[in-house]
Amino acid sequence: MVATNVKSATIQQLVSDKISGLRDLMANYDLDCYLIPAIDEHLNLSVPVAKQRRAWICGFTGSAGDLLVGKETAWLFVDSRYYEQAELQVDATLIQISKLGLEGNLTLIETLQKLVSENKGSTKLRFGFDPFTVSLEQFQSWEKKFAKAAIELVPIPENLADKVRSQAEKLPETDKAPIFSLPVHLTGETAAEKLARVRESMAKSNINLLPITNLNQIAWLFNLRGADIPHIPIFISYAIVSPDAAYLFTNPERVAAEIQQELPPGVTLLPYADYPQALETCLNLCEKARVLLDPKHTTAGTYQIISDRKKVNPNAVEIVCDSNPIEAMKARKNPVEIEQMRSANFKASRAKTLTLKWLTEQLETGKILTEFDVKESIEQFYREETEFQTLTFRTIAGAGANSSIVHYGTPSPEIILKPGEMLLLDSGAQYLGGTTDDTRTLIIGEPTAKKIERYTTVLISHINCAMQQFPKGTTGAQLDAIARAALWQEQLDFGHGTGHGVGAFLSGHEGPNGISKSVQYPLEAGMVNSIEPGYYEPGWGGIRIENLYVVKEISSDNGKVWYGFEPLTFIPFDTKLIAVDRLSKSQLEWLNNYHAAVVEKLSPVLDAAGVEWVKKAVAI
Repeated sequence: MVATNVKSATIQQLVSDKISGLRDLMANYDLDCYLIPAIDEHLNLSVPVAKQRRAWICGFTGSAGDLLVGKETAWLFVDSRYYEQAELQVDATLIQISKLGLEGNLTLIETLQKLVSENKGSTKLRFGFDPFTVSLEQFQSWEKKFAKAAIELVPIPENLADKVRSQAEKLPETDKAPIFSLPVHLTGETAAEKLARVRESMAKSNINLLPITNLNQIAWLFNLRGADIPHIPIFISYAIVSPDAAYLFTNPERVAAEIQQELPPGVTLLPYADYPQALETCLNLCEKARVLLDPKHTTAGTYQIISDRKKVNPNAVEIVCDSNPIEAMKARKNPVEIEQMRSANFKASRAKTLTLKWLTEQLETGKILTEFDVKESIEQFYREETEFQTLTFRTIAGAGANSSIVHYGTPSPEIILKPGEMLLLDSGAQYLGGTTDDTRTLIIGEPTAKKIERYTTVLISHINCAMQQFPKGTTGAQLDAIARAALWQEQLDFGHGTGHGVGAFLSGHEGPNGISKSVQYPLEAGMVNSIEPGYYEPGWGGIRIENLYVVKEISSDNGKVWYGFEPLTFIPFDTKLIAVDRLSKSQLEWLNNYHAAVVEKLSPVLDAAGVEWVKKAVAI
């Protein structure tokens, strides 16, 4: 216990010193507060080690959650996915945890407004931030909300968190990993063809300049991949597209000569640091620049470069705020991409099914297993599949109370799987051409009545969404309500979205499609989406059931198009947790058909013992 206390005291002092160093830099700019968001210069939530600024400062490693440092107080803003994790990782004596959505917990904007009200002076509250780590959408929202408030937005040309960190250690490099290209038999479309489609879309909107800061969009557009971001095969870069030229900004030294030669005609490769100056040059070359900026995927830093030029010559620049056409093109998978997603998810399904078989057999022999053992097993099975590249994210293997931590990414060799407790296993793998993500919750030993009831309710929510037919134009928000209905009837809910889009050998989370309360974008044929309702009770445990599905057209009559979901994931559900008598006739039919498909698809690639195990696992 003494050693633990000493360690905690040391960590507390380190965090305190880092915050103090940041406050010293804030004083140089006369700032009242400074924002350190979770995202990086490309608005990624999953960021390279060098860009994990918030985690380095305060110790919180969740993928979302922003840190605001004031002169005397600091705040961490997290949503319900991270309530427990934040309490475990953050020193509450140094940083206040604001649990967004709970009564009495303030948002970032409300906190700033409170600081204004507490400010006795007549000067404005100076709110500092790195404009390249803030989306244009967020920046415009602040401008609107603070227009009449005593809050001054202060974009800082250097990242203060980086400066504090560089005083303590050398920042890791982010752009040394080689870049590789994907052949057309994996992408279904050449980079030249994609560029032509983008330019056609630009022409229809009379756009002659398209800056691109989103790394998934750049990787998709040029059919290139890298390894700069953990678990996502993308690379640090910028791009600019005009009607007759395109520029790709990254470290040229890591792009082999043969790959450079494969770039479409008119594409120029330039150093990453040249992006700001090159953007200014492109603006100057246009007699009348109509620049398309996607507020969700463009940084306020890029916007500043263009707006500064517009201030010099207002008639020479017009900013058009609208969605980047690449985002929708990327989301609507072509037949080749869909086939690659089927192949990748089939491999992942076999790997997880083999893990569940291994787990069951180990426990039946009386072997003691830990969360870490499960993590190691699933990852080994993933690696044994052909064309394995990396994981999609850090494996979540939460046992007992840890299963209620939505993004529990640190499976422990000390946490034992105990009879009567649940195990939540959320994992995925990247295979050449396809991305995977799925979750199974299972019971160790025999379940209680409550566990059966809760699991069955979550399963009903999953089935209701998965078997739903919907007309063209249906949004993710509409389907989200359908999925939650079964839980709501029991006054239960979950804090995350019902599902998210998934890239084709890209990010495990991509837009514009998704199934959540906030997604107003319609689902369209070719989009890949997760369906993953859940239930979480701190101290008791959590349940999540997740498959990936591709949206497909199921009928078209009198001009009315109807869509449905085709499963990409084929893994048994834990039948010990299913109260079959609670399922309706159609829900039971869906479940039986799904399990029959699991047996049919996996049997040819399993040995006799594996086939027998799967048949037994799906028997109701």
